[in-house]
Amino acid sequence: MILGAIEAGGTKFVCAISDEALKIKERISIPTTTPEETLAAVFNFFDTYQVDAIGIGSFGPIDVNPLSSTYGYITSTPKPGWKNFPFLEKMKERYDIPFAWTTDVNAAAYGEIKKGAAVGKNSCIYITVGTGIGAGIVVDSKVIHGFGHPEAGHILVKRDERDSYEGTCPYHKDCLEGVAAGPAIGNRFGIKAQELPKDHVAWEIEAYYLAQALVNYTLVLSPEKIIFGGGVMKQTQLFPLIYKEFTKLMNGYVSTPELEEYIVPCALGDNAGITGCLLLAKESLV
Repeated sequence: MILGAIEAGGTKFVCAISDEALKIKERISIPTTTPEETLAAVFNFFDTYQVDAIGIGSFGPIDVNPLSSTYGYITSTPKPGWKNFPFLEKMKERYDIPFAWTTDVNAAAYGEIKKGAAVGKNSCIYITVGTGIGAGIVVDSKVIHGFGHPEAGHILVKRDERDSYEGTCPYHKDCLEGVAAGPAIGNRFGIKAQELPKDHVAWEIEAYYLAQALVNYTLVLSPEKIIFGGGVMKQTQLFPLIYKEFTKLMNGYVSTPELEEYIVPCALGDNAGITGCLLLAKESLV
């Protein structure tokens, strides 16, 4: 069995080939340029293999409703050239094989529950905090889709009283992504987030926004594990600040596991998405 995976991001596409045991045989990174140029490189990679199934985790928003006329499309993305692009259709035209189709963060969540920080659990949320904020949700060991897919990075949050920054989101301005993604941190203080001192007030403000999101996710979904990924969360000083704010905001209303065990960094690192895509590809053959 030969499995393929595509972690399709707004900056780069990561493509991989593995065997049935998910041992990766080859992996490449392709810059995300135009759809035509990017897919040409994707095809060039997969054409050299007799692939049995491919799992795709794509940046979005995407259409995940099989009953929709635009199923398999990247829809309202601000990424130039990719709006309303029939991604899955183009892949199926090239390869007559089963495909799994979901968001990049759903794929990462699935990778983490099967092979990473949430092994042994039935539910988890994976949140990536980087250039944007996205969240993937797994419940009863199944990726959550409905009419659409979760866009939990765009929930509305209360403003920190120290914060007057308008927000970066082109749709909502000061939603969670608008005030807490990497560009918002940098724009707010006029310096790249990773260059800020670890004791800068920026991290207290960031923790306040992220903790609000986690309280909301906990109250609505009650996941067994909350997992963070993305470049911003490599700032490990954020975790104790988030625990403090989460405790304050929840105020004892519902109980959770110990926060150090409940809110954790991802275990698979940059391999979470690819791992999830490979797993979903394998399951599409069952």
